Amino acid sequence: MEKTQAKTTQINGRQNLSMKAQFFFFLFLISISSFGQKMSGDAFLKIDDRLEERILDISQLQFYEDKENILDFEDILEGSFQENFTVKPEFSKNNFNTSHTYWIRFALEKNPESLKNWILEFYDQTIDEIEIYVPRQDGTYEKVLMGYSLPFSERTFRHKNFELELENQSPGIDQYYIKIRSSQKADIRIAVRSMNRFIFYALNEYFLYGIFYGMIAIIALYNTLVYFAVKDIKYLYYTFYLLSVAIYAMCVDGISFQYLWPKNPEYNQIAKGITSYFVVAWAILFSIRFLNTKVRSQRIHKTLWVILGIKTILFLIGLFWNNKLFEIKYYDVIPTFFIFFSSIYIWTKGYQVVRFFVIAYGVLFIGLMIKVLANTGIIPHNTIIYYSLHFAFLLEMLLLTFALGDRIRILKKNRDRAFQRTIKQIEINYGLKEKVNLELENKVKERTQELESKSAMMESINRQLIEKDEEIKRINSFLDKDNWKLKSSIKQSFQDRLTNKLLSYEEFKKIFPDQSACYRYLEEFKWSKGFECKSCGNHKSSTGPKLFTKRCSKCGYIESATVGTVFHGVKFPLEKGFYIAYTVISETEKQTLEKLSEMLDLRKNTVGSFRKRVKDILDSNGHSNPQWEDIMGETNVQKTVL
Repeated sequence: MEKTQAKTTQINGRQNLSMKAQFFFFLFLISISSFGQKMSGDAFLKIDDRLEERILDISQLQFYEDKENILDFEDILEGSFQENFTVKPEFSKNNFNTSHTYWIRFALEKNPESLKNWILEFYDQTIDEIEIYVPRQDGTYEKVLMGYSLPFSERTFRHKNFELELENQSPGIDQYYIKIRSSQKADIRIAVRSMNRFIFYALNEYFLYGIFYGMIAIIALYNTLVYFAVKDIKYLYYTFYLLSVAIYAMCVDGISFQYLWPKNPEYNQIAKGITSYFVVAWAILFSIRFLNTKVRSQRIHKTLWVILGIKTILFLIGLFWNNKLFEIKYYDVIPTFFIFFSSIYIWTKGYQVVRFFVIAYGVLFIGLMIKVLANTGIIPHNTIIYYSLHFAFLLEMLLLTFALGDRIRILKKNRDRAFQRTIKQIEINYGLKEKVNLELENKVKERTQELESKSAMMESINRQLIEKDEEIKRINSFLDKDNWKLKSSIKQSFQDRLTNKLLSYEEFKKIFPDQSACYRYLEEFKWSKGFECKSCGNHKSSTGPKLFTKRCSKCGYIESATVGTVFHGVKFPLEKGFYIAYTVISETEKQTLEKLSEMLDLRKNTVGSFRKRVKDILDSNGHSNPQWEDIMGETNVQKTVL
């Protein structure tokens, strides 16, 4: 089994490569060095202390693209195969095919007189597998394994990039072969630099990383504290956005692999995809809150949510089915571009608090565009372009932090203006109040004078009314006396007529036109001389819960005016019962049951039963010549409810 930590594999050179062929090959390499190291697109490097470093990308190197992935190192060393190594100046990162294997060949002229140590470095730390075949003096090759798929501890240099220390002890030209496979488009650039240059460059790079990530941490902490102070959710969204940017940048730089999960290279691609999604997600949520899109533009608000939904779907597909979707694509600029466009639109509508937000996302959009163009190979890589997204993120974070502060300042200014307007309006209102109060005081005085005059007039009129009232009372007393005499006369007349038993049905209805008249008559007839409780014999009572009832003040017994009379419990109108009872004693109204039933609109059996009850009561009481008062009187005979 091969060991992955700088393990070497001795591979014998092919015997069919004659010494003569090697001699002419070396002569050929030396001859082209006089042309400024431009043979085969600068595939020839020479160690020179006057140059600290030399960097070549794949378009300047001799390489072969193994589309079948079937070649091994022995096949590459075949003399007939060497002609397949060519330089393709038009080749870029965008042409890199992740399903192919790439073999690179380059020559290095050593210089033992050099006072420096030299290394070979690969910039793209996302390349999965790198096999470097280092030539030895005895014609064999040492195989060195590197790549993103190996644990970080297996690297010779504890650095985010891949480095190999070069042997420069003997003169001559060494032919290096490099095999590269990568699951994502690789930026193949090889640097030969001195150790001093590497240390200087690495220390400064890590120092700048420290500044970059330190600023993110400080800004995130600041916004977290602001959130707990003001409880505004957009500060929390912005904090999450900053943390996502930090972790995503660490994944891109290889820092996360070095410090967070050095033993788990399989996390690299997944972590990069997850953090890139959260960068977009938190950016959209923060923009929705900061721009207040729900109020200022419903179309922009809905579109931002749609973009977030599409990004979420792509993220889930990449997470569970195709990790290649985690690479930066040209469509990744769409969310940033739309946020940038939305902020400009809302700014033009007069919302001044977004002015620095517009600048921030303008910077981020430019940085992201440069990064996408570089990743797709449309523009060439260099240090500035590589770190363009870092610079854009840093400027954007500073501008967004300033935008949040500017927003507070503008809102505070608007609040102060509103407060001043309120104070001014209060002063105006106070002046109007004083004016109104003065007018009201004058009106009150006028009204008071009018009321005083009217009061005097009313007193005079009241005295006159009192005098008239006394006169009216005196007249009323005479009228009451006459009215009493008249009522007594009428009552006596009715009583006489009832007693004489000579009333017709029409005359009877005038005396008892309805049930109320009947109940009133029973109440007066029964209790005119006083109340006596049938339960306890008490003589004191109060008005009952219903009309024509009384309640015993001692035991609470409630008694109706019909209780103890022949009319108690009847189910037909009481005035008809009065007339049926009257026909029993009347001398002129001897009606048959049929005629009486038709006249009163009652059943014949009902009329007959009630007449029989009246007669039975009169007979039981021994009234041979009964009068009206005998019918009204109380009886102890049990009655049948009709």
